[in-house]
Amino acid sequence: MLMKAFTKKGGYSTATALDYVSLENPIYTLSIELEARYEYVDGKSTGNIIAYSAWFVQEGTGPFKVKFENKIKLPAFLSPVTLEDLEAVVVNYTVYFRAKNIIPVS
Repeated sequence: MLMKAFTKKGGYSTATALDYVSLENPIYTLSIELEARYEYVDGKSTGNIIAYSAWFVQEGTGPFKVKFENKIKLPAFLSPVTLEDLEAVVVNYTVYFRAKNIIPVS
């Protein structure tokens, strides 16, 4: 399930991410492995991996997917984490998130 949102103009930003996710509450991992995102040309996959994604949850939000440009190491299921440089963008009333890395919280 992706978060639904109100219309907003512009690209990815930290401010948009903070409209939907709180830095005050812990974020937990749901994914146990990364999902590869492939490049498509003319509606067909080229087989080239362009990004990875994983699912997370925070109290008060539904599960949300975060895109990473590089392959990262996921901690165990339901581990508390911080998402480094979390940003979001709203496209057609859907919120898309991206981050640079995951930092496990002790």
